[in-house]
Amino acid sequence: MTDTPTAEVPLFGPGSKFDTFVDDPRWALALVRALVLEAAHPQVGAALLDNSTFVAHPWRRLWNTYRSLRRMFGADDEVRAREAARLNRLHARMRAGAGERPYDAMDPEVRAWVVATLFESTVTMCRLSGQPLDPAEMDRVYAEYRAFLGALDGEEARLPGSVREFWPYYDRVVAEELENTEAVRIILYRLFDHVPAPPLLHGVPTLWAAGRAVAGPVIGAVTVASLPEAFRKRAGLAEVPGAGALLRSAYFGAGLARFLPEGWIEAETVVGLLSASPDGDDPRVRAVRDTVRRAGAFVRLVTPLPAEPAWAPPPSDDAGEFFDAVLDQTGDGRITWPDLAAMARELATRLDLDEPQETRLYTAYADWWRELQSALDTDGDGRISREEYAAGVPSLAGPALIEVAEVLFDATDTDGDQRIDAEEYRRLFRTAFRRDLSKGGEGAGEAYSRGDFVRDFLSFMAGRRRTTPFDPLLAQA
Repeated sequence: MTDTPTAEVPLFGPGSKFDTFVDDPRWALALVRALVLEAAHPQVGAALLDNSTFVAHPWRRLWNTYRSLRRMFGADDEVRAREAARLNRLHARMRAGAGERPYDAMDPEVRAWVVATLFESTVTMCRLSGQPLDPAEMDRVYAEYRAFLGALDGEEARLPGSVREFWPYYDRVVAEELENTEAVRIILYRLFDHVPAPPLLHGVPTLWAAGRAVAGPVIGAVTVASLPEAFRKRAGLAEVPGAGALLRSAYFGAGLARFLPEGWIEAETVVGLLSASPDGDDPRVRAVRDTVRRAGAFVRLVTPLPAEPAWAPPPSDDAGEFFDAVLDQTGDGRITWPDLAAMARELATRLDLDEPQETRLYTAYADWWRELQSALDTDGDGRISREEYAAGVPSLAGPALIEVAEVLFDATDTDGDQRIDAEEYRRLFRTAFRRDLSKGGEGAGEAYSRGDFVRDFLSFMAGRRRTTPFDPLLAQA
């Protein structure tokens, strides 16, 4: 028997508490807090370090996470089931049974903890902003998150049946299992201080760096102050003097957004703009891009800040830049299998692939990884350093990489006509055609041929050219 309400309003879709909170600016603070609590679990922290792109590509990761949550909490049962299956396939590929940090992303207890952090951080969000949930609302929110866990893997019973039973469970995990993991330290003391500019702000790097220098420590201090006191003490996370007042001010200020006219703040629009390519053809992107450029020009006119050079892709012969921006997807300074798996994951996510196409793409990348190891891993340590990469760049475009290009083409060419038309192109690159298709054979002006696609992909992945549509696809933060 539980005290979770059986509400008339469905747990998912319009009218749900999730639907209410998702456009609430406070929720951004709550999600950061939840991420830290997730990363403090040893298994989650290890999985994040090995597999996640949140350090090198935070805005891309933000968009993918937001879209996934929208699908899982939406009203369409079929969409939810399909997204759950995709997430389960993704998590099934994230496991390590050896070494100092074993983990399994399919561990049901770990998955329950991830959902628990979302619920508890939502409750804390409301309390800190002076709008605490009443018992009925709290029961409702808890029912939605348990239903989310059930939709994900059918194991909603991994979380206690009621809110009353949840708090002892939560306190026990905080007291007995959480640690000050390396992933926690990266989030609190590296991510916020070094987060790259979103693509639309590449044109104002000085302003971004200045704003980040102020906002980064503030977000870190607010997040630390919001964490459970028991965890802060065990982890040795010092609370900055005045952080408590700053914490309450941040949540209270974000909570004032409820007085804005409806529709003024929509998470989908904000997240979409933050992760959009600056060269996209969306009119909203162009409007923001033009506004940013004008703002940058105005600031340069009225302040002594040095001129901001226009952003441009790194030189094509700069192996180190390409290594960092494209190949090192996880941002740990080396190439390992998780970096290539992250590429496959991003491409499969963009194309919304199901089985068996998704597995075929991962298999092609796995074959390329073995080829790279054979050619570049000269010291046999199972990873490729920047120096090993620079010495063996010509070895990147071998037969296995050609197979990756072929598989990607087949996955994009949904109608199987051996051409990528405008709609298929937009599905992969999220923009209209960005290459000159007016020359070539018959119909070249209307589609991307297999030969051209494979040639461009190989040129990009071998680090020979950074001006193709593949640059924002895999290099964009």
